[in-house]
Amino acid sequence: MAASTDAFVRPVGQRELPLIAGRARHGAVAKGSPFTRVVSKNPLAAAWTHESGRLFAHTKVHVLTKFSDLGLAAPLQQALAAKGYDKPTPIQAQAIPAVLEGRDLCGIAQTGTGKTAAFALPSLHRLAADFKPRPARGCRMLVLAPTRELASQIAESFTAYGKNFRLSVMTVFGGVPINRQIRQLQAGVDILVATPGRLLDLIDQRALTLRDVEILVLDEADQMLDLGFIHALKRIHQLVPKKRQTLFFSATMPKTIADLGDSFLTNPVKVSVAPPATTAERVEQYVTFVNQAEKQALLTLTIKRETIDRALVFTRTKHGADRVVKHLVAAGIAANAIHGNKSQPQRERALAEFKSGHAPILVATDIAARGIDVSGVSHVFNFEIPNVPEQYVHRIGRTARAGATGLAVSYVADDERAYLRGIEKLTRVRPTIVPLPENFLAEQAKLPKPAKTEHRDERPHGQRHGQGQRRHDGERGGERRHDGERPASGAPKRRFGPRKGAPGAHRNAVRKTSGR
Repeated sequence: MAASTDAFVRPVGQRELPLIAGRARHGAVAKGSPFTRVVSKNPLAAAWTHESGRLFAHTKVHVLTKFSDLGLAAPLQQALAAKGYDKPTPIQAQAIPAVLEGRDLCGIAQTGTGKTAAFALPSLHRLAADFKPRPARGCRMLVLAPTRELASQIAESFTAYGKNFRLSVMTVFGGVPINRQIRQLQAGVDILVATPGRLLDLIDQRALTLRDVEILVLDEADQMLDLGFIHALKRIHQLVPKKRQTLFFSATMPKTIADLGDSFLTNPVKVSVAPPATTAERVEQYVTFVNQAEKQALLTLTIKRETIDRALVFTRTKHGADRVVKHLVAAGIAANAIHGNKSQPQRERALAEFKSGHAPILVATDIAARGIDVSGVSHVFNFEIPNVPEQYVHRIGRTARAGATGLAVSYVADDERAYLRGIEKLTRVRPTIVPLPENFLAEQAKLPKPAKTEHRDERPHGQRHGQGQRRHDGERGGERRHDGERPASGAPKRRFGPRKGAPGAHRNAVRKTSGR
């Protein structure tokens, strides 16, 4: 048998499994797969090794169930103990030993399974064990993430786990001034967490080089492809050294993602804690068939009636998210929106109020929702069904975290039924159908309407669109009058009459009378 990389598994017996139609039983790898190992959904059930085209199943395994068994450095174990973490999650127990050995890794796991710690802990261990000066205008470890929120949360995790090490962590993403990031990168950094777009902007301005990267991480790779980062990733691949360790994580693994992984990875170890595109087992899923025009009233009435700790509401468009927030606020429900049109301070404020509970309803688009890792989300509302079935898996994965339960409620219009069928086919789960509540039309008529925005022909001359109105993020832009001045104490504004004389008649009207 080949040298084992399964540091967390000690095989007792093994039996050969036949290949059926080019695939192994129980979702294991087929002959010719580039991966050396696949771990089944239940790590206690079986571990697999692929040797010379033959698949073996170790039916009796011993799984390391404590962080102290994984061989992590003492400062990391102290940081974990301070956070109250004792037992690793399945993805952590399977990934950490392989990463500590320096192997490339392909991890398939749903959101909320501890993927960040699965690559952060062993990477911090390796960087600290081989301490080097920070490369000027460079980094030793590069983590790529699809959104600003996810990049920020990854950096926070690195900072928390590595607080006992002398390793610097920095994030770079769009929406903030680039000059400050350029200055911070001059002295170099150990760990850089970045979105692909801003990373390439810094490289183009010669403020950053990737020639010193030792560890490259691609997190949420499927979402990066959905956002159109494929060309950016290919360019980054050409800029990083060929001799490096690459860690590739994705919640789903369609063929396009697998092909991307093949281009980045070299003889990788593959770990998986759930079959691709499966939904969390502790999420109760419901669906209500309703007209598109009635969705807003149904959402408002449901939130007012149900006991909700925190809820995420997903819309397909940015303007749709703003519109939902306006109706919720009009009904007395504290809510914020988060999407790509919001500035970075607005996004950070909305997320902070969501975490603190001051605004327990957060309306988001799929893009912005990546990286929202907030405990205590009791409900997920699909205001609009996603047209990409995999997005549904990501959405409802925001609830039922850390052993808790959650509810996922979907509102489906007639033209969205095909999307629902695609989701059911992918997840193999049929949500429970819930009818509209009694007296729905009567209750809908009682709901208050949000203030309407003035039409363009009704606005005073020179007023910009939306000036003086409440912004979509729920804040006022100051109580300014349409003419741009703050309200005075009853005094009318002084107005000037039309200009007298022909154009240019004012020239030489004031003449110089002295030499001073």
